[in-house]
Amino acid sequence: MTPDTIFAVASGGGRAAVALMRLSGPATGAVVSALAGGLPEPRRASLRRLRDEAGEVLDQALVLWFPGPGSYTGEDAAELHLHAGPAVIAAVAGALVSLGCRPAEPGEFTRRAFLNDRLDLTAAEGIADLIAAETEGQRKQALRQAEGALAARYGGWTARATRLLAHQEAAIEFSDEDIPTDLDEAAKRGAAELAAEIRAHLADGGRGEKLREGLSVAILGAPNAGKSSLLNALAGWEAAIVSARAGTTRDVVEVRLDLGGVPLTLADTAGLRETADEIEAEGVRRARLRADRADLLLAVFAADAAPDAETLALLAPGVLVVANKTDLAPPPALPMPALPVSARTGEGMEALRAALLAEANAQAGNGTDAALTRPRHRAALEEAASWLEEAVVAPLPEMASEALRAALRALGRLTGRVGVEDVLDVVFGDFCIGK
Repeated sequence: MTPDTIFAVASGGGRAAVALMRLSGPATGAVVSALAGGLPEPRRASLRRLRDEAGEVLDQALVLWFPGPGSYTGEDAAELHLHAGPAVIAAVAGALVSLGCRPAEPGEFTRRAFLNDRLDLTAAEGIADLIAAETEGQRKQALRQAEGALAARYGGWTARATRLLAHQEAAIEFSDEDIPTDLDEAAKRGAAELAAEIRAHLADGGRGEKLREGLSVAILGAPNAGKSSLLNALAGWEAAIVSARAGTTRDVVEVRLDLGGVPLTLADTAGLRETADEIEAEGVRRARLRADRADLLLAVFAADAAPDAETLALLAPGVLVVANKTDLAPPPALPMPALPVSARTGEGMEALRAALLAEANAQAGNGTDAALTRPRHRAALEEAASWLEEAVVAPLPEMASEALRAALRALGRLTGRVGVEDVLDVVFGDFCIGK
């Protein structure tokens, strides 16, 4: 079935000088030729008057022509750099529809690039993450993935699994041919090595996923410990209401923060205490729930009050302890070292930000390595490692072969590419069977 020729505005909304209209599909050349009075030289911008079928001038635009397969989608493609007025965009879109094009569905350009082998699934996901990146760390991670860092790693593992399966199949099917006699044991050793590499990749603490989604930080403590003031000081604006009256914060107040390239969601919570107030009790329940789900806890104590049992119960390795209100009193004696700060004067806030950044980098990294970024990746790799380990202990060569085949299918789901022809190519290429 011949695909449609599609178009879409690829630039952002709002007032701007230029709007970018992209086209892709088999009729792109004919459509651009009709609209612009002929095709420009490939990959060179040409200033053209765009006319509709009645000959009316719609706009004066830069036109670029990308013959397939050397385009983003692998199809014939073009770009129209239009003046960005809504009337201009609407008029050109109407002319494209009249010439047989249709508006693209969300993600359809990248989907076609995948279907035409211009990129794999991990690179497509990287492009989506790059578009959505809010921080420098997210940008770095997404760019590496879009440029093929994960594809190279997973593709290498897929190639190794393919070779292992091919050798295992050769040991079963061509035992009477002139091939090595230890293929079965060699395949098992290779499967064990590959499974260990995948397990090491999985044991990353979810760094890539945390950087992509952002770390959740819960600020907990007794009423009037200065949690809301601390949130406002870290955010740089008054996100939470501050009051001397205990129990002011009844619900979770969230602030999104870019800290050294790592996205954080800071959550100010209700003060932890027993209360007969139904609404405040619900706030305390939500505070505890947020603490259970958070990647990092900030346990906040007030320097001018005795340490409370509720907050002391939070102290554990990995919890960042903060002694607030040091402008009113010295830091209290606590079972763990505490960062002395004053949210009111700003004293100690830089040290707190540095400690938060160190913890964020420890948990999420900085986007410079090829980390897995989605639960989909983790599930497929877990399955692949399990099947490889099954192949190692399989009592029969045929069972080992089936386990390797299942591992290869799981790895193939990561990139979206795996097939029986790959296995056959290795079998006949490595051993010249039937020569």
